[in-house]
Amino acid sequence: MIVVTGATGNVGRPLVRALVAAGEQVTAVSRRISAPDVPAGTRPHQADLTEPDRLQPALDGAKALFLLTSGDFMAACGDLGAVLDAVRGSGVRRVVLLSSQGVGTGAHPPVLEDAVKASGLDWTMLRAGGFHSNALQWADMIRTRREVAAPFGDVALPTVDPGDIAEVAAAALREPGHEGETYELTGPAPISPREQTTAIEHALGEAVGFVELTRTQARDHMLRTMPAPVVESTLDMLGTPPAALRKVSPDVEDVLGRPGRTFADWAGRNAGAFN
Repeated sequence: MIVVTGATGNVGRPLVRALVAAGEQVTAVSRRISAPDVPAGTRPHQADLTEPDRLQPALDGAKALFLLTSGDFMAACGDLGAVLDAVRGSGVRRVVLLSSQGVGTGAHPPVLEDAVKASGLDWTMLRAGGFHSNALQWADMIRTRREVAAPFGDVALPTVDPGDIAEVAAAALREPGHEGETYELTGPAPISPREQTTAIEHALGEAVGFVELTRTQARDHMLRTMPAPVVESTLDMLGTPPAALRKVSPDVEDVLGRPGRTFADWAGRNAGAFN
């Protein structure tokens, strides 16, 4: 059995589907989850990683764990060491952590990765770049105004399809040979917010305008939902990303045997979210 935390999110949902399609028994863990949220035959389990005791029943009999910590977990000063103690005590031997490219550049602290490496478990790190699905934050304005407002309109980064992250995670959870590996997961080409807007426009078959926000305007908007230090580091990475964040990684193709999916492909599959 494989346990997937964050099972109702952008990566967790396609990961659960991929594992079930491969014939694995899956326990899907989220703070709010029930049987209709998961494929038939999947066991849903409600738990919050800030309370490791609630995770324990999901781990019984499991061989591997996909570990995703939410922003709420970090804000609550969650103890990943306690989570990993529960994992190890249940006999789970393999853990795949969804981390961030920012760890590799030093923009984000390596606290989570260090805890996993110190756990004594077989581990694989997935350092993901920005998700294609981050464009869903524009859905309301596209639906209502056929417009995107975003900062740094012409700064291009190789965003990655969450479905590709899920497929790499499935491989690392199921197959030998990924232990001790750190994969940098990006899309196949850099793309700017202005270019993403054009891709959504083509997917919809209707004009969508682009309005470039100043950094101050973007900060004011982001502070409504994000802590100030996270806002500043995010704006730094989006506005003046280091060369490492602009670089296309071969790891998706190396693991999956095919190139990562483009943003245009993602926009075409998700056009309904913008209508």
